[in-house]
Amino acid sequence: MITCRACGATDGEVVLDLGEQPPCDLFPPAADPGPDPVWPLRMWMCARCALAQLAEDPGTAEEPAGVEPKALTDQAAAAVARLTGAGLVRPGATVAEFGSPHGGSWLPLLRAAGMREAAEGEPADVVVDCFGLMHEPDQRAAMARRAARLAPGGALLMQFHSLASIVRQGQWNALRHGHFAYYSTPAAITLAASAGLRPGRSWTFDLYGGTVLLELARDASPAAETAGLVAGERAAGADRIPVVAGLGRAVEAGCDRVRARLREHAGKRVVGYGAASRAVVLLRRAGIDIDLLPEIADVSPAKHGRRMPGTRIPVVSTEVLTHPIPRAVLLFVPDLEPEVRAAFPQLDGDHCEWIVA
Repeated sequence: MITCRACGATDGEVVLDLGEQPPCDLFPPAADPGPDPVWPLRMWMCARCALAQLAEDPGTAEEPAGVEPKALTDQAAAAVARLTGAGLVRPGATVAEFGSPHGGSWLPLLRAAGMREAAEGEPADVVVDCFGLMHEPDQRAAMARRAARLAPGGALLMQFHSLASIVRQGQWNALRHGHFAYYSTPAAITLAASAGLRPGRSWTFDLYGGTVLLELARDASPAAETAGLVAGERAAGADRIPVVAGLGRAVEAGCDRVRARLREHAGKRVVGYGAASRAVVLLRRAGIDIDLLPEIADVSPAKHGRRMPGTRIPVVSTEVLTHPIPRAVLLFVPDLEPEVRAAFPQLDGDHCEWIVA
């Protein structure tokens, strides 16, 4: 029996089943023949509070080995600029951050704006959670801890990859071990209410195909844009089990498309780019290995000399993108396309095709 990580209910359904998958941050040495450990990877959705969540927890600790992409740092700067205009980021105010194990922090930007980091245990005027909450197995307790850090009149700023966007764009490979919750805006608001917080303003960004930054406070009232966001997501069915279950129907079509594109280039040099968590799930589910994709380039030195979990595909430096220039590049993270193209202008033109997974 599955119990909801937020409200404790047991009424719900599995909306996505990706079979057995290795941990997405376990990159064995390239010479390690395996087999790699695997666990079931399923998304379950609560019928009471509409929180989509990881059904099983293998209990593996995440090991951040990636390099923060420019798309993420640019979005953080844009968010801080908007929050400054809204009066939430202001000189002299205190801030506490609940970070993500993947790294990245808003604190340098907030300090530069004149904010002071709150001491351990000190209430803060602003509490920032940028993709951190989803890594907490006990969602209700984690939200309560964040609410407890708020000073009177303070605001929790919660940023999350929108479940509405995941469903609309068929991003089924966003599911991974270690990511315990996937929020629609209505579900995030319901979870916040369990800690006595109410929604205020909200901001949306293009990052990951659709990211929401939600203001939560004890005395807030929903702003017009937040009410509109909630109404739009409800109308799209982001809080309904049958609609979210459409992710499962998108799996085979997505796998077939990527396999077919790689087979079109059989006998030609093809390089993957971005040894990201979503690449691990896609490769294993689609049955793609070294015969179709000989190598994957990544900017993180910590991953070089290792291989993709669950496959024999080695992770190599980005030098392989230009020595020699490949016939095609399979890009696993669409957000990276502008910065990769800018960094490697040699790949533009008729001689190299871009395939976005």
